[in-house]
Amino acid sequence: MPTPRHHLNRQRRRQALADQPTAARAHTTVGLLTEPGSRPGRRPAVEPARETTGAPAEEATDDRPAATRATKGGARGLAPLVVLCVLTLLLGGFAGWAHSRAGELRDDPARGNTALTDLARTSEIKGQTAAAVAALFSYDHADTGPFERAGKTLLTGRAVDQHRTLFGGVLAQAARQKTVITTTVTDSAVERVDGDRARVLVYADQSSVSTAGTGGTGGKRQPKAQDQGVYAGAMFALDVVRRDGRWIVENIDTFGR
Repeated sequence: MPTPRHHLNRQRRRQALADQPTAARAHTTVGLLTEPGSRPGRRPAVEPARETTGAPAEEATDDRPAATRATKGGARGLAPLVVLCVLTLLLGGFAGWAHSRAGELRDDPARGNTALTDLARTSEIKGQTAAAVAALFSYDHADTGPFERAGKTLLTGRAVDQHRTLFGGVLAQAARQKTVITTTVTDSAVERVDGDRARVLVYADQSSVSTAGTGGTGGKRQPKAQDQGVYAGAMFALDVVRRDGRWIVENIDTFGR
């Protein structure tokens, strides 16, 4: 006859037998995750593991972004180098052109002209040339001293003979007609200054009046009624040279007249 103790043991065995299928199923679920018979809900856990172990196609897919990033990074690294090379070439070309241009300017004879840069010397030349023209091209029959002194002190080189030629015919008649010639510089321009030499373009007004009288009462001579004087403008160029601190005329250019 079963006792309560036997009954309790029987209940325990039945409980153990009832729990055995559950444990087996749980064990099967844990140990067979990769089997085809696994439940669909477990597939997401399997697929990441396969991605980690890596199939060839999946590895190629993973490698493409890295290669793309490497290419873009290399392009970004090369861009500043390319820009620097281009700037170097441009600056080198400009430096070569500037050096060549500077050499041309230094070799150009016109660059030795200081007429526009040395204003003090240019003003000095204009002032002394105007005074020289007034003295050299003015003549008074009653007082020839200033004219003669100007010819001796303000002329040099070819200008001596040129001045004599210009006044040769005038002086022959000046004593007889008692001529007074007055020359005034109205404007001038320094065309070139090269050291102690310069070229000056001169504009001048010139008047010539004869004071020979026709006679009159009381021994007084009167000017000729018909002599109203001659007035004319003149334009010529003078080459001047600096000697002993002053500018004197070396050449008279009347432009073929």
